Amino acid sequence: MKTFALTRANDSAQAIATAAKATTAQQGAEIRFIGGGTTLIDLMKLNVEQPNTLIDINRLPLAQIEELPGGNGVRIGATVRNSDLAEHTLIKTRYPVLSEALLSGASPQLRNMATVGGNLLQRTRCYYFYDPAFPQCNKRNPGSGCGAIDGYNRIHAILGQSEQCIATHPSDMCVALAMLEAKVHVSGTSGDRVIAFADFHRLPDDTPQRDTNLNAGEIIIGVELPPKGFATNYTYLKIRDRLSYAFALVSVAVGLELDGPAGSDRKLLAIGMAFEKIFGRLPAPAARWRPPSPLARSSCRPWCCRKPASAGPRRRCRGCLPTARS
Repeated sequence: MKTFALTRANDSAQAIATAAKATTAQQGAEIRFIGGGTTLIDLMKLNVEQPNTLIDINRLPLAQIEELPGGNGVRIGATVRNSDLAEHTLIKTRYPVLSEALLSGASPQLRNMATVGGNLLQRTRCYYFYDPAFPQCNKRNPGSGCGAIDGYNRIHAILGQSEQCIATHPSDMCVALAMLEAKVHVSGTSGDRVIAFADFHRLPDDTPQRDTNLNAGEIIIGVELPPKGFATNYTYLKIRDRLSYAFALVSVAVGLELDGPAGSDRKLLAIGMAFEKIFGRLPAPAARWRPPSPLARSSCRPWCCRKPASAGPRRRCRGCLPTARS
């Protein structure tokens, strides 16, 4: 690990002024903010990240979870720990898909350390990015090529990739935030700004070393959730090699909203898919909603849900979407 200086910021202005001395907020940044450090420190040990200075932001007043006036959503501070967010009553009752996504990621120990801001800024878990012994990685070393394209790429992107990079973003939380259409609040030398979640991360294109649209010196202040949380009909599905402590091969957040009496409702389907750095919300066309018949409900539920009680205990599963939450 390269020797670095550590400074503790007592206010946001001080942190921004120090970070603004860097030439970039992307790969190769000379100055980095640090909250929990669950990703950054690992990358520094591997010499993938080599900042000269770390700015500890844990003393900043950014650890609140609070409802916005008039019921207009919820504001989450950047240094809120993932475990605190997942277990917060307001999140579990109004945005349960976010809680579910958070609890599917990492381990309890890591969730106790990891922050919301750091989760947004996670780096890819591509093997070629993580190991400097592989010279070909456009994300780590722009212009060197992408070793994963013709190498071992089972966990890599099937959508959103480019000829320069096929790495994926590892966050579970971000998939749920995309479905919810969250907003990211940032502050920098030019003042404050709000970034729609779909515009926060970047696709690789010809500049895979740029993960986000943050500028040098900008700090994430918090995340804003909209009033609508899909608290009744929702699910978060994560396909992975094992049931815990594994990154997703594919992950999907889904919410279903019904308005009006049965038979005249319209449905809205919102999906976030973590194939690449794609965090988009895909609304389904408005359509008349008719409650499925008992036969349809039975046939579309997984086999484990259809097993008779006499067949013994059943593992918990989500079933089909319309009956996943009621």
